[in-house]
Amino acid sequence: MVKNGRAAKATTTYRCAECGHEVSKWVGRCPECQAWGTVEERGVSRATRIVAGAPSSPARPIGEVDVESARARRTGVAELDRVLGGGLVPGAVVLLAGEPGVGKSTLLLEVAYQWAVKGAVPSLYITGEESAGQVRLRAERTGNIHGMMYLAAESDLAAVFGHVEAVRPGVLIVDSVQTMSSPEVDGTPGGVTQVRAVTASLVSLAKERGLPIVLVGHVTKDGSVAGPRVLEHLVDVVLQFEGDRHSSLRLVRGIKNRYGPADEVGCFELRDDGIVGVADPSGLFLNRREQDVTGTAVTVVVEGKRPMLGEVQALVAPTNLPSPRRAVSGLDSARVAMALAVLEKRGRMSLHNKDVFTATVGGMRLVEPAVDLAVALAVASAATDQPLPHDLVVVGEVGLSGELRRVNGVGRRLTEAARLGYTKALVPPDAGPLPPETRALVAHDLMEALQLLKLKK
Repeated sequence: MVKNGRAAKATTTYRCAECGHEVSKWVGRCPECQAWGTVEERGVSRATRIVAGAPSSPARPIGEVDVESARARRTGVAELDRVLGGGLVPGAVVLLAGEPGVGKSTLLLEVAYQWAVKGAVPSLYITGEESAGQVRLRAERTGNIHGMMYLAAESDLAAVFGHVEAVRPGVLIVDSVQTMSSPEVDGTPGGVTQVRAVTASLVSLAKERGLPIVLVGHVTKDGSVAGPRVLEHLVDVVLQFEGDRHSSLRLVRGIKNRYGPADEVGCFELRDDGIVGVADPSGLFLNRREQDVTGTAVTVVVEGKRPMLGEVQALVAPTNLPSPRRAVSGLDSARVAMALAVLEKRGRMSLHNKDVFTATVGGMRLVEPAVDLAVALAVASAATDQPLPHDLVVVGEVGLSGELRRVNGVGRRLTEAARLGYTKALVPPDAGPLPPETRALVAHDLMEALQLLKLKK
């Protein structure tokens, strides 16, 4: 191109594979996301001048834009619809990420089946990791076989486009995006360049045809979505499929959603004959006992709009090691360490010569600040060998000075606890209106809470 009468000079640029940030020269660490070894040469870029062209459609006042074509359509899986914000929007691209074996393919087979049964519209399932026969066997085991379900084992993106032209599906499922490759793009399948190009092509297909597409993505060792970070920016919805291998409970957590809430959670139970939604999951995270047990505390967290009860367990044991152990499972290790420090300093409880183990029940992960008080009281109960009442729930955030801070939605949390039979609640001051059937115990700081529950020796 010519700019100011001279040809623009070609320059080589470099792009970060994680966040997409561009720099003019190679560096070992991305200045944007601080990742090491992710900056790669992009190639030659030239200064260009954009010439105005004819628009594909004229701009209209926003009040005249048709919204009926963008209405969400239910998938037939109620818990998934809850996370999606009502269902799949035409032209939306959903990325479902999760560890191997967690149940992603089983869930999406159910979605393809329900779409074909209730909508009488073909659904197309593309598998790049298994053969068509293997997927057929799973579909027979879970009872997800219908004449309007179409299945193809492909890893070539051009062949996938060909199947879309032939079937004309109402929903397209690609399992997984890391196995797809385009012959027009350099790089190996699953590489940064291929994954970015394949996703961009599928997004263009979805927008042009109004076709909802669900992509299955791999995760890294730390549980985040694998591939370049730009992958999450290209799609409309990012869902995280979580679950413990030793538990049948599965959670679908919304991370990004352009069409609905981004903090909603759907609960499922993985069975031998398929996967089913769990509309009331609170009881799954509790060990209901009729007698008091030391080292346990029940709390209520809010996942999206859904309050759920969870149980925190603690074990405190003497040790002769110079550095006592601090083991954490299902909790935020940083907040647990803070709670232990506040117990020692503000609660005057000696823990420096004891091993402390904290965990949750049922594979539930509790990272909300409202869990701080439950962690502190569970550890105090284990250290003093004094149990908490079995019909008590505790909700509150613990500050570094030992004060108890109010959290959002205390009334809604305690209403859920009262429904499950918990009649007492330890809450911070100014907690707001509480259910009439709940007896509230109010404490201003951690020391007062320990004295109120007789956890001080």
